[in-house]
Amino acid sequence: MSENNSVLIGRKPVMNYVLACITLFHSGAKEVSVKARGRAISRAVDVVEIVRRRFLPDVKVESIDIGTEQLQPAEGSNTATNVSTIEITLTR
Repeated sequence: MSENNSVLIGRKPVMNYVLACITLFHSGAKEVSVKARGRAISRAVDVVEIVRRRFLPDVKVESIDIGTEQLQPAEGSNTATNVSTIEITLTR
C-alpha cells in the first residue's frame, strides 16, 4: 500500500477525515489506512465507524495495529514520553 492512501488524524473535525477517506475510495483506492496517536485515537475510531456505517457499507476493517512511539524529551526535561499509536486499514 502506498503512503498516499493514508489519512493522518489530528485536531480537525471528524467529518474532515471522513471526507478524506471517502475521497480516497472514490478515486480508486482499494485500501485506506487511518493513522492516529495519543488523544486522536478515539477520533480515528469515530472516523472509521462513520465511514463504514453511514457512507460506505461495503468497506471492511482489514487490520488494526496498535503500538507505542517514544518521543524524545523536550528541552529541559530528561525523560522520554511514550505515546500510543493505532493504524486501522480499511479495504473495499
